Amino acid sequence: MRDDFALRYPSINRFILERGWIEIGSDDYSDSFVRALDPGGLVWEGQQFYDSLDDALADLERGLVQWTKEISETSDE
Repeated sequence: MRDDFALRYPSINRFILERGWIEIGSDDYSDSFVRALDPGGLVWEGQQFYDSLDDALADLERGLVQWTKEISETSDE
Protein backbone atom coordinates (compact mmCIF):
# COMPACT_ATOMS: atom_id res chain seq x y z
CA MET A 1 0.00 0.00 0.00
CA ARG A 2 1.31 3.44 -0.95
CA ASP A 3 1.46 6.11 1.71
CA ASP A 4 1.71 9.43 -0.14
CA PHE A 5 1.73 11.47 3.08
CA ALA A 6 4.72 9.55 4.49
CA LEU A 7 6.56 9.94 1.20
CA ARG A 8 5.92 13.66 0.98
CA TYR A 9 6.36 14.48 4.67
CA PRO A 10 8.65 11.83 6.19
CA SER A 11 9.64 13.86 9.26
CA ILE A 12 6.04 14.69 10.15
CA ASN A 13 5.04 11.07 9.66
CA ARG A 14 7.89 9.79 11.84
CA PHE A 15 7.18 12.39 14.53
CA ILE A 16 3.51 11.39 14.74
CA LEU A 17 4.24 7.67 14.81
CA GLU A 18 7.14 7.81 17.27
CA ARG A 19 6.98 10.93 19.39
CA GLY A 20 3.97 13.20 19.52
CA TRP A 21 1.21 14.91 17.58
CA ILE A 22 0.54 17.93 15.43
CA GLU A 23 -2.18 20.53 15.66
CA ILE A 24 -3.42 22.39 12.62
CA GLY A 25 -5.66 25.43 12.75
CA SER A 26 -6.14 28.65 14.62
CA ASP A 27 -7.29 28.73 18.23
CA ASP A 28 -7.43 31.09 21.18
CA TYR A 29 -4.30 29.66 22.80
CA SER A 30 -1.64 30.05 20.13
CA ASP A 31 -0.59 32.53 17.47
CA SER A 32 0.59 29.75 15.15
CA PHE A 33 -1.49 27.92 12.55
CA VAL A 34 0.47 24.66 12.83
CA ARG A 35 2.28 23.19 15.84
CA ALA A 36 4.12 20.01 16.83
CA LEU A 37 3.88 18.79 20.41
CA ASP A 38 5.12 15.86 22.45
CA PRO A 39 4.41 14.83 26.05
CA GLY A 40 6.88 17.52 27.19
CA GLY A 41 4.99 20.30 25.42
CA LEU A 42 5.53 22.47 22.37
CA VAL A 43 8.31 21.25 20.08
CA TRP A 44 7.81 23.57 17.11
CA GLU A 45 5.34 26.20 15.97
CA GLY A 46 4.90 27.87 12.64
CA GLN A 47 3.58 31.19 11.43
CA GLN A 48 0.16 32.63 12.11
CA PHE A 49 -0.89 32.55 8.45
CA TYR A 50 -0.01 30.50 5.36
CA ASP A 51 -1.15 30.77 1.75
CA SER A 52 -2.16 27.10 1.78
CA LEU A 53 -2.27 24.01 3.95
CA ASP A 54 0.50 22.56 1.82
CA ASP A 55 2.69 25.57 2.67
CA ALA A 56 1.99 25.02 6.37
CA LEU A 57 2.85 21.32 6.17
CA ALA A 58 6.02 22.04 4.18
CA ASP A 59 7.08 24.54 6.87
CA LEU A 60 6.33 21.96 9.58
CA GLU A 61 8.37 19.34 7.70
CA ARG A 62 11.36 21.72 7.53
CA GLY A 63 10.91 22.64 11.17
CA LEU A 64 10.86 19.02 12.32
CA VAL A 65 13.93 18.21 10.22
CA GLN A 66 15.78 21.05 11.99
CA TRP A 67 14.41 20.11 15.43
CA THR A 68 15.44 16.45 14.92
CA LYS A 69 18.93 17.58 13.92
CA GLU A 70 19.23 19.78 17.03
CA ILE A 71 17.97 17.00 19.32
CA SER A 72 20.43 14.58 17.75
CA GLU A 73 23.33 16.99 18.24
CA THR A 74 22.33 17.58 21.87
CA SER A 75 22.17 13.86 22.63
CA ASP A 76 25.62 13.34 21.08
CA GLU A 77 27.22 15.70 23.61
